[in-house]
Amino acid sequence: MLKHLFAPESVALIGASHKAGKVGHDILRNLVAGGFPGPIVPVNPSAGEVLGLPVCADLASYPETIDQAVLAVPKTMILEAARLALAKGARSVVAITSGFKESGEAGAVIEEELAAVCRHQGARLVGPNCLGLINTRHQYNCSFAGDMPLTGGIAVFSQSGALCSSMLDTAAERHLGISKMVSVGNKADINENDLLAYLADDDDTTVIVGYLENIVDGGEFIRTASRAAAKKPVILLKTGSTPVGRRAASSHTGVLTGADTAYTAAFQRSGIIRADSFESLFDYAAAFSMQPPPNGKRVLIISNAGGPGVMAADACEREGLLVAELPTNAAAPLRDRQAIPLREYNPVDVLGDAPPERYGQALAAAQANSEVDAILILLTPQTMTDGAGVMRAILSKLDGGKPILLCCMGRRDGLPDHAELVAAGLPEFSSPEQAVATLKAMYEYGRWRAQPPRRITRFPVNRRSAAHILARCRHNSICQLTEVKAKKVMSAYGLTVPEGRLIHSADEAVEYARLLGFPVVMKVASPDIAHKSQLGGIVLGLTSTRQIHDSFDSMMLRMRELQPQPRIDGVYVERMIEPGLELILGMNRDAQFGPMLMFGLGGVYVEALQDVSFHLAPLTQGEAERMLAATRSFSILRSRLGNREIDVRPVAEALQRLSQLAIDFPDIMELDINPLIVGEFGSAPVVADARITIACFEPRWDDQFNR
Repeated sequence: MLKHLFAPESVALIGASHKAGKVGHDILRNLVAGGFPGPIVPVNPSAGEVLGLPVCADLASYPETIDQAVLAVPKTMILEAARLALAKGARSVVAITSGFKESGEAGAVIEEELAAVCRHQGARLVGPNCLGLINTRHQYNCSFAGDMPLTGGIAVFSQSGALCSSMLDTAAERHLGISKMVSVGNKADINENDLLAYLADDDDTTVIVGYLENIVDGGEFIRTASRAAAKKPVILLKTGSTPVGRRAASSHTGVLTGADTAYTAAFQRSGIIRADSFESLFDYAAAFSMQPPPNGKRVLIISNAGGPGVMAADACEREGLLVAELPTNAAAPLRDRQAIPLREYNPVDVLGDAPPERYGQALAAAQANSEVDAILILLTPQTMTDGAGVMRAILSKLDGGKPILLCCMGRRDGLPDHAELVAAGLPEFSSPEQAVATLKAMYEYGRWRAQPPRRITRFPVNRRSAAHILARCRHNSICQLTEVKAKKVMSAYGLTVPEGRLIHSADEAVEYARLLGFPVVMKVASPDIAHKSQLGGIVLGLTSTRQIHDSFDSMMLRMRELQPQPRIDGVYVERMIEPGLELILGMNRDAQFGPMLMFGLGGVYVEALQDVSFHLAPLTQGEAERMLAATRSFSILRSRLGNREIDVRPVAEALQRLSQLAIDFPDIMELDINPLIVGEFGSAPVVADARITIACFEPRWDDQFNR
């Protein structure tokens, strides 16, 4: 529990300063101005008095215990200051001082020692290199940010102290109330997982907002964030999504960030609402703190101008929302008897001279309409517009049943200020695109909350066979499995592979081809060749013994000409697969979040368009199906290939089986099936080519498997 961190009974500020403008002075000023009800103990060797409080020259001489210590002393003094505070009973320490992990190895050593000192005494540590923390309901402003924020339900945490201050300023500009704020800094102890766990159960918090540059423990984050998001919206801005951004984040926080695709997948799994900009962070925070998520994606647009209505409709289409289609009898109540044309159902154009009553009538009818899930009101003030009257009419009709967002485009003269709109629970946006993007985030969160509990299917597989293959490869220091071995592993996990055999001569190839039946395929088998087709290591459609002899000889000649010469295990001869749609399935093990599955269409779709989707293992059936639908080219799967309809269910099952394989064997670092051939409806997709990369060290799964 972190209750004592946000609501201490007493606080000692070690490094309190008499001089305005110094961090130690500004923190003390905020503590006093905020009205903290407990004892405040400024500590400075020069003693005296500051801001009406007596200054203690040495904390050791203070006669009472303290509950929390705030350290604003030079880095060279911080360990001694922490030990003195802990000796006085401090249960939490807030280290404001910078110059630790973010500055290099020497600073990292001191930071770790500071964390160890606190751990040894059972105290929690915020920072170092942080702005401090705030609890508005406890009248506790232990930071060098600005004045105490408005009291409200939004909790804010940030890895950047400067952004933490900006977040408070933005909240103040938008009249959004704050419950708690904490700047985590270098996260030597308390991190995002601790805060999410605490804030999820905090009765004063209704929405959690955060800025992150990295995540400390990916697995714990997914578990903790999922529990938090199931209770209240969690909105995060995660930076470092580009190579340049990741380098900048590393130099700033002293840690490496994970691949952005893995973070996106982790946020989707956890129900996290990801903001793509600082502006959208508070767009989302405002809407989620005032309005419920929609039950569906049908949006009704009410506007007094055609252009903004079209802009909003376009934005809905781009975001995957629906512009609600209303039948004539449902649209009729939305029209004013005097002025709204019958043809304009949605967007509902109340016209530029719309009186307040017309807006109120349209909003009331929209709220009562079962064909509408969310409402977007657009107001473009014109010379004849009674803006104040329109807003009064809108506010008087709000019933709280459906999410309603307001977009005012142009001058706001005479309109209610932001504080009045916030008090009424009506979030305002400056453009239709911002409002629609927010509605999309609200819809996605509502859909995540409504989904049934995750159920992972465990397929019956031959795990022992796969373990044996992988163990032998590791024993022989083979980290890159050949197609032959990779397909045996895939087959052990229930994926369909063509019948084939590894051969070592042209005559043996001919004999086996006659046994299989023509046509056949020949592929070079080598742990050193990942892309066989580019090097002439694959020959398709062999229909005669002469073709097999010639192809075998020419393939071996090409391999001998390669420099350096690859290791050749033989040639793999297999039955030729019937043509079909080519897909790619894969897995890459992310350092933070574990196995991440990939799906896409093969050929030009994955190479040129990079039209792929990702999801973290383990996968449910629904998640596997959503992976397919997440690609832009999914419609091709739903269409026909020639006269044969494509069955997507076995593809989703193949993803689930790969997910199970990746979970069962943590030392599989990468795998892909490229291509997976999907044929006529009802037939199993076939693994045409596959590869697996393992970590060549003593496997964890061997011990687990043999127990």
